[in-house]
Amino acid sequence: MVVEDDPVAADAHALYVSRVPGFAVAGVAHSRAEAGRALERLEVDLVLLDLYLPDGHGLALVRALRAAGHTTDVFAVTSARDLAVVREGVSLGVVQHVLKPFTFPALRERLQRYARFRETIACAGAEARSQAEVDRALAALRAPGRVTLPKGLSPATLEAVTSALRAAAGEGLTASAAAQRVGVNRITARRYLEYLAGTGQAERAPRYGQVGRPELHYRWRG
Repeated sequence: MVVEDDPVAADAHALYVSRVPGFAVAGVAHSRAEAGRALERLEVDLVLLDLYLPDGHGLALVRALRAAGHTTDVFAVTSARDLAVVREGVSLGVVQHVLKPFTFPALRERLQRYARFRETIACAGAEARSQAEVDRALAALRAPGRVTLPKGLSPATLEAVTSALRAAAGEGLTASAAAQRVGVNRITARRYLEYLAGTGQAERAPRYGQVGRPELHYRWRG
């Protein structure tokens, strides 16, 4: 289940989840109250939870779930980098803390590791046979691998371009406009935009002006 107050981000996160084999979106909620009601009637294994919701902090929802006996796993999704919040989340059973903005490959990596964790636990049965078995299960969950980008692309710049494209919403951006917002040259911006388009995270289309050649516009998929 995706819990996110920004409709564009919520749609994007739901799309990401649906593209990972073995995962399906049970529902989308845009507030803490809406999420609480949905979780009362839906059977959900994992919640992608925005921490800053319009009607309360996401961790307050997790506390309420735990008090009610819900053991649903949670990925905290936020732009906040406060380690005290991370620590509190861990104490409440948050299994991953994903910083915004993130790319599809980054989330896919974590979802795949979560699936391996669940599979390891299921295969182990009610009790672990050894310390090594416990270590293997936790390693699958807690040691995410590094997402490999094409040569010459950096995670930091990719995050910046992704953030700019998402902020542009339906208007989209040209490579020149993205370059201005991020602070890189047009050729560099286009390389990152083409990467996002090539991985299915963005759409590209020519836009015709009054004179000259058409200019490619990129729009975040959501």
